[in-house]
Amino acid sequence: MAEAARRAGRDPGEITRIVVTKFHPAQLVRDLRALGVTEVGENRQQELTAKRDDLVDLDDVRWHFIGQAQTNKAAAIRRASDVVHSVDRTRLADALHRAADDDGVLDVLVQVNLTEDAGRGGSTLADAEALAEHVLGLESLRLRGVMAVAPLDEDPASAFARLRAVADRIRVIAPEATWISAGMTGDFVQAIDAGATHLRIGSAITGPRPDRG
Repeated sequence: MAEAARRAGRDPGEITRIVVTKFHPAQLVRDLRALGVTEVGENRQQELTAKRDDLVDLDDVRWHFIGQAQTNKAAAIRRASDVVHSVDRTRLADALHRAADDDGVLDVLVQVNLTEDAGRGGSTLADAEALAEHVLGLESLRLRGVMAVAPLDEDPASAFARLRAVADRIRVIAPEATWISAGMTGDFVQAIDAGATHLRIGSAITGPRPDRG
């Protein structure tokens, strides 16, 4: 990561590494924390909730929800998350807002679909700004920026360039929304080149996911 950042003319210190621990036991998060990791990502609400409950003593770990979210799980996601990366529709934003209690403001990102497949998670490129504006009107949510997953059948550099263009447009209406959550184990170098501020790294750090069978 540091080498890729320097090649791109960027300060490695401005890039946040989120370690994705999907399907790994809570003990791995505890081991990672002992090694200095404080940013952890989960894809599933049930797993996120269970791990956070098991690791309540790790109060300096920041939990990122990065999976597709169902509106009926918005309250549980909000309770367990410090950041939600996958706000992809107004109904979900509204559900997260309604779930606010006395837990302050929730950091969120607008997820953008970089494919032509409407079934994939994320707002369309054309609708992302309108969704961002909607989030800005919800006082219990704080718009931090954008998130996307690169398509498997395309050069990630070109896909991330589209995400960067969306991020730049959203910053016009929300200058503080500076985060770009992009890049995983296989494409984080291209994400850094495109200006990613948050990388979601799993197997390169955790190793293969455990057999769930």
